[in-house]
Amino acid sequence: MAETTRGPSPHPVRIAIQLHPQHADYSDIRDAVGRAEEKGVDIVYNWDHFFPLYGPPDGKHFEAWTMLGAWAEQTSTIEIGCLVTCNSYRNPNLLADMARTVDHISGGRLIFGIGSGWFRRDYEEYGYEFGTKGSRLDALARDLPVIKDRWTKLNPPPTRHIPILIGGTGPKKTMRILANHGDSWHAKFPENPDELAPAIEALEKWCAEIGRDPREIEWGLGLEPEPEERRRILEDHADTFFELGYTQFTIGAYGSTYPFDLVDEWLAWRDEKNSA
Repeated sequence: MAETTRGPSPHPVRIAIQLHPQHADYSDIRDAVGRAEEKGVDIVYNWDHFFPLYGPPDGKHFEAWTMLGAWAEQTSTIEIGCLVTCNSYRNPNLLADMARTVDHISGGRLIFGIGSGWFRRDYEEYGYEFGTKGSRLDALARDLPVIKDRWTKLNPPPTRHIPILIGGTGPKKTMRILANHGDSWHAKFPENPDELAPAIEALEKWCAEIGRDPREIEWGLGLEPEPEERRRILEDHADTFFELGYTQFTIGAYGSTYPFDLVDEWLAWRDEKNSA
């Protein structure tokens, strides 16, 4: 792991749950959102796809942003968002307006997670141009200033500075976009801390070029749904991730039962770190 000049993160540890919006009835998803808020998690995410990412490929699946509007009404304390919105699927001005509306419905609890997109089936069946990884990242870099500018023009404006979360680890383009526009970063679902060294180094490089402290950005990563993997990361690597500067940890949960195995243990670890 390369040495860095970062100090400790100024952000508190937060625990999120990502509810995979597939292979479930909406009543199952609604129940899981309620259980997550009752447990005291900080954030609940969905994802922005049109078909299941695993399991039966034509199984049940629901759209992300209409779901966020329902979550905004259902909940009162947790933050909500997509992990992450695909930039390719909506006009950037429309997407800005959608986000502003969910921000108001929720009383200022939206996290605007966004990435360049990758799931070819979504593109092909819904009629979007797939392009290349590079062209999709270029489009994201082009559209984020449009989204931010639209927020300044809407009436009423957003209730707060809507935090922008960038998903990805690409050193040449994604980390540059993050340095320029991101308030929060979702790195990936790593198996060990060393995997993220190149992304950290790239982020610090791009932040240095624009004179930004990378600690201003909330760093996060994901935990796979399997309980044994969550336990392994908690016991073997969580403290190391924290020391590196990661403070947002997202636990994946699959339908239709959305089990919350080890969420209590992660919440206890959060509270221990935040009280130190």
